[in-house]
Amino acid sequence: MHDDRELTEARLRRVLEQRIRPAVYPASVPLEVAAWVSPGEPVPVAEGLTAAHTPVAVGERWGAPWDTTWFRVRGEVPPQWAGKTVEAVLDLGFDEGQPGFQCEALVYTPDGTPVKGLNPRNQWVRVGTRVQGGEPVEWHLEAASNPCLDLGSFLPTRLGDRHTAGTEPQYRLARMDLAVFDPQVWELVQDLEVLDELMHELPLDAERRSRVRRAVGRSLDALDPQDVNGTAPAARRELADVLASPAHASAHRVSAVGHAHIDSAWLWPLRETVRKVARTAANMTALLEDSPEFVFAMSQAQQFAWIKEHRPEIYTKVKDAVRGGRLVPTGGMWVESDTNMPGSEAMARQFVHGKRFFLDEFGIESDEVWLPDSFGFAAGLPQIIAAAGAKRLLTQKISWSRTNSFPHHTFWWEGIDGTRIFTHFPPVDTYNCSMLGSELAHAARTFKEQGAASGSLAPTGWGDGGGGTTREMVAKAARTHDLEGSPTVTWETPEAFFTRAQDEYPDPAVWVGELYLELHRGTFTSQAQTKQGNRRSEHLLREAELWAATAAVRTGFAYPYARLDRIWKTVLLHQFHDILPGSSIAWVHREARRTYAEVARELESVIGSALKALAPSGDTELLANSAPHPRGTVAAGALGAPAADGADVTSEPDAEGGFVLDNGLLRVRVDARGLIVSAYDREAGREALAPNAAGNLLQIHPDLPNEWDAWDVDAFYRNVVTDLDDVREVRLEHTGTDSATIRVSRSFGSSQAVQCLTLARGQRRIDLETEVDWHETEKFLKVAFPLDIHAERYAAETQFGHLYRPTHTNTSWEAAKFEACAHRFVHLEEPGWGAAVVNDSTYGHEVTRMVRAGAERGTTTTVRLSLLRAPRFPDPETDQGTHRFRYALVPGARLADAVREGHRVNLPERRVPGAADGPGTLPLVGVDTEQVVVTAVKLADDAGGDVIVRFHEAHGGRATATVTAGFSVAGVTAVDLLERPIDAPAPMTAEGNSVRLALRPFQIVTLRFTRSNRV
Repeated sequence: MHDDRELTEARLRRVLEQRIRPAVYPASVPLEVAAWVSPGEPVPVAEGLTAAHTPVAVGERWGAPWDTTWFRVRGEVPPQWAGKTVEAVLDLGFDEGQPGFQCEALVYTPDGTPVKGLNPRNQWVRVGTRVQGGEPVEWHLEAASNPCLDLGSFLPTRLGDRHTAGTEPQYRLARMDLAVFDPQVWELVQDLEVLDELMHELPLDAERRSRVRRAVGRSLDALDPQDVNGTAPAARRELADVLASPAHASAHRVSAVGHAHIDSAWLWPLRETVRKVARTAANMTALLEDSPEFVFAMSQAQQFAWIKEHRPEIYTKVKDAVRGGRLVPTGGMWVESDTNMPGSEAMARQFVHGKRFFLDEFGIESDEVWLPDSFGFAAGLPQIIAAAGAKRLLTQKISWSRTNSFPHHTFWWEGIDGTRIFTHFPPVDTYNCSMLGSELAHAARTFKEQGAASGSLAPTGWGDGGGGTTREMVAKAARTHDLEGSPTVTWETPEAFFTRAQDEYPDPAVWVGELYLELHRGTFTSQAQTKQGNRRSEHLLREAELWAATAAVRTGFAYPYARLDRIWKTVLLHQFHDILPGSSIAWVHREARRTYAEVARELESVIGSALKALAPSGDTELLANSAPHPRGTVAAGALGAPAADGADVTSEPDAEGGFVLDNGLLRVRVDARGLIVSAYDREAGREALAPNAAGNLLQIHPDLPNEWDAWDVDAFYRNVVTDLDDVREVRLEHTGTDSATIRVSRSFGSSQAVQCLTLARGQRRIDLETEVDWHETEKFLKVAFPLDIHAERYAAETQFGHLYRPTHTNTSWEAAKFEACAHRFVHLEEPGWGAAVVNDSTYGHEVTRMVRAGAERGTTTTVRLSLLRAPRFPDPETDQGTHRFRYALVPGARLADAVREGHRVNLPERRVPGAADGPGTLPLVGVDTEQVVVTAVKLADDAGGDVIVRFHEAHGGRATATVTAGFSVAGVTAVDLLERPIDAPAPMTAEGNSVRLALRPFQIVTLRFTRSNRV
């Protein structure tokens, strides 16, 4: 037997689905449909409008994967519909899933004016609210047959690249009609949905639930199932009282922010994102016109730029809505980037280019950083945010952590230099909130600051693949604005929410250090060539700016402002949080590899031209050092004569089939397996490697996570490991007084690896170059360095400094960090002696410790760099092919050595012919302490010819430094990342061409040197 509750709910479900929803469109007539398939990639709108269309019928299949079909729909409003509201209902064959993961379209008028987007939750186009009857109707639909990729099973698919997706039609036209729209029935649907959802969130025995249930029962009694349209107003009247009952004064307050989190690439290529953004923006500007209370926030300057370039008619509407204050540019970044892997300057430039676009286009500067979906947040980010003039951060992603529940929703986040950023995690736990009663109740129930703060933010709208907020969400927000039993809902801008939240809760808890996502750890390694392209591009940009600025000041070289600006934006785009992390389809990464190759070609051209200007023809070989530390006698950022200091390198075979290399600083023994079994620091009299252990050991694991293949590595992968110590060949490839190289060849599975180990004169570093021809699937390749070091923590480089992570797993928080991110180095140290592992292109790594027993009692601390993975979703060919890695072991390294060698391995010296007395032999800028690292030397973005220098304290301590310009200086100004004047660091004094200042640990400083002369 069912009680009244169950009977009412069952009755409501049936009547709503079988009677009321169908009555929203009580009458309809078919439209005439014709289609034209664009050959290859999308065509300009004018071409799609004028192409020769062929008649098609509802029910026909259409849309090969990634094709574009232009549908033309025509009809006439029947005369008997005069005075009615009429809409077109255009169902391309949508399923009931989320928008953005299947077919979608942008609707145009015959003259090419964009109207709105179509997706599974937005299938209508308004004809008129009180039609005359007889009106002709014609629209053109630019329909994208983007394939559905199964995110539930994570099974390999060839649909992720146009080259492999095939030509089988994906969809079937479902409905192409003109229809009468009954607003009263539509409103009744919204009333009943809100009350049904509210009932499910109230306690079973709550008096409010009983009152709502009885009202719903009366409403259904008042509704004639045979005449829904005629009796809908009466049914609504029975609900009026329960919908008007106000919320309690203590109800949780939800600030709804209209939103469409659009991934700039993911399960679709970049070119499709351009169209997704246009569809969504068209819908949102229309919704803003129809709903005066609605507010929509849009992030990612790149996406605004796409609309401006590709859909100027929509951009005009966007700018009008921005001027009206209800479409809010937010976030202030070029894209919603990954924040773990971008380097210092790249992270800074995300804000420079994003904020400058918003300022130039809209006169708006966002105080809020908007990163709802990025996969964790590096510990150096707070001061970058502050240096860009922002104050607050929003993200939702940390709620995805699988081990520990983050203890705050509103808090201060403190970075490595002590900077704090007011941060909010929406407790609604989604960036695709659709105003469901369950979502609102979840936000109120789980809000961790209850009692201290009263409200939270809810990003509201379909996202990932776009879509945005719907009229149904706006209707639900209106009903829950002040509704008993529900949190209150108000549309607000991010700024309004944050201002009130900070005023209400000025002294929240503090979280210090990185915001580590306990999920998606494989993103530090997947798609190695994408990551290498990013790292290489970052360092080439550093070189290009440095040498071009030096040549401009010294010789009048034409600084390539526009070219560097364009290249920076290309690199920043590819740091988006599904491109750089390696979690996009094959198409995205295939294009990324090609783009990075073009970026490298262009930057090498800039560098070559600048160096040619700095090193006029001569018969001397010069060393160009762009690293921030001197190399021999050659200063940072200068050209000079190479020096070969130190003892000669010796090499000799040992009795066991291996080799011993020695340069007077290090003695390195490689055994017959091609593994490093000794790395002896002669000066310290200390062995770097643990007893009976081998370094540069390749290890392979099975790697099939429970889900999210390209994203995740699960801890159980470490249960099974194979040491790759079988060897085909170990030989001395090169020997000389300057360097010696041992070559090691291996085969494993379907793959091969060749490693070259080099010891050079004067270097306290063992260089290792590894080439892997990789043909494994669902495997994880690492390289291990077991070190004889007892350390409870290690340093990992991040933006503008480093952070410390524990080597132990005392708590679940530490155990969850079994795979982490580092930039150019990791460093371990006992008092008085340490070691570093530096790299030129990897990010993922782990550091573990094991206590040895017996005669070899001590601690082995093992550093393992993650080299390659082979997940099969979303790209079934992830990482297949040839890869080259360069990394090095630095025995006896201080932290300062790790910083220096990390830069050197990423910024190898260039050898250029020229005259020894050329204009490039003096650095443009010099710093008198290794503690301060220069990250950028460039000309000011305003093209005035001033020199911008950015630097930071790199060792984590206090520093006093003198920065000296190698040119005549008229004045020095401290500026922010956007090169706007700010208060100078205290104390700072300028004298002549030099500036002396004190820096806090990890402090970033940017100076603008005004030149007193011009070439």
